Amino acid sequence: MRLLIVSPHFPPTNAADMQRVRLILPHLREAGIEAEVLAVEAEQVAAPRDPWLVSGLPGEVPVHRVRALGLKWGRIPGLGILSFRALGALRRKGDELLRNGAFDLVYFSTTQFGIHVLGPRWKKRHGVPFVMDYQDPWVSDYYREHPEVPPPGGRLKHEISRWISCRDEPRVLRECSGITSVSDGYPRQLVSRYDFLQMDDGWRSKAEDRVATRSQKIPSLIVPFPGDERDFERVRSEGIVQRVFNPGDGCRHWVYVGRGGKDMETAVRSLFRSLKRSRDHEGPIPENLRIHFIGTSYAGAGRGVKSIEPIAREEGLGDVVIEHPDRIPYSETLRCLLDADALIVPGSNDPAYTASKIYPYLLAGKPMLAVFHEQSSVVSLMRSVGGGVVVAFKTEEEGGGIELIAERISVSWLQSRRYESRVPLDSERFAPYRASEQALRLAEFFRAILNARGITRN
Repeated sequence: MRLLIVSPHFPPTNAADMQRVRLILPHLREAGIEAEVLAVEAEQVAAPRDPWLVSGLPGEVPVHRVRALGLKWGRIPGLGILSFRALGALRRKGDELLRNGAFDLVYFSTTQFGIHVLGPRWKKRHGVPFVMDYQDPWVSDYYREHPEVPPPGGRLKHEISRWISCRDEPRVLRECSGITSVSDGYPRQLVSRYDFLQMDDGWRSKAEDRVATRSQKIPSLIVPFPGDERDFERVRSEGIVQRVFNPGDGCRHWVYVGRGGKDMETAVRSLFRSLKRSRDHEGPIPENLRIHFIGTSYAGAGRGVKSIEPIAREEGLGDVVIEHPDRIPYSETLRCLLDADALIVPGSNDPAYTASKIYPYLLAGKPMLAVFHEQSSVVSLMRSVGGGVVVAFKTEEEGGGIELIAERISVSWLQSRRYESRVPLDSERFAPYRASEQALRLAEFFRAILNARGITRN
């Protein structure tokens, strides 16, 4: 099977939505897939770069890079996003690659959803079906349901973007041949939004055995971002160094690397309140504790706004919490996890949110506390595979108040001193989340899609 993967963000670009592609590429050939990647030149992407990411890519996989409209377009509101600047160049290069009939399937794995509109065009022009990867929702109702949370870029920009997304998403879905998703919550949202749509997780069965309905059935596969121990092996062997904190300074360093935001306030404030309460009552809180929140802002270097330290000051922990809002290279992220004494992973109050970063956290082999909404896939994952302490919470309306969550953290993490010893990771149960296994699952899924269309490929 020949697969064209569309991933505008690609190494050395250090963006979260390229991680699935980066991790599965070394395993696709073994799974029977000859893949090529369509990406954008890194210097034209408004994201940090990490050359370390490139050194782990398989040399035999062709990567076609296009030149988008320049970053100067970012000065015009709404026109600086990559999906606008790169759409024309990706369309032309995709036409060129697909014209000779060398590919069986196109896989869009990017949160630049404006690029997904190329799927119906290429299907019509070149007869090549396409699959969409939902790493985030294309159309999000979160900010409408939580008016107290300001959306990135402001409410006006968000509403304009949402209007465009509402126009494009159903048109693309009607032509789509399959969906992968990091969370089962996203397919459920699609079914509830579009009455023409049904998700079909029984894609392994023969097409003629399925019950015909008036709704369009789209095969779906839930595949969270994979983990790969080889990343940590490379960081250790290559002597990667992080410059955020000094692990040998005598302090106890707890670390979180990832975005911040208003939607994480419930988890973050609950942690801080439990720590403050414990300290005030001479409870078991480590001496010289420092909690680092790293890469919490999407803004460029030096322009990040701190969203965690203000909460820490309000909760009386301004002397303990240190926020580093600038994003750091992925290789240094992994080194921060290895250098930490314990890891902290706060989750969103959005039930559908799943943290793709949870897999490297689990593989780092450190004591870990995760605080997530009980409906998040992270909760069921960690209850199955171990690897850390998970505290689940409900929405405030359901009785999931800060005080209650803080008490659970105190009991599960502080009083039991779980920050001093790691919870073993069940290697057998974790196996489906490794990159090599995910490549095999995706290959099976793609073949089933082609077989259902009467296309048989090895």
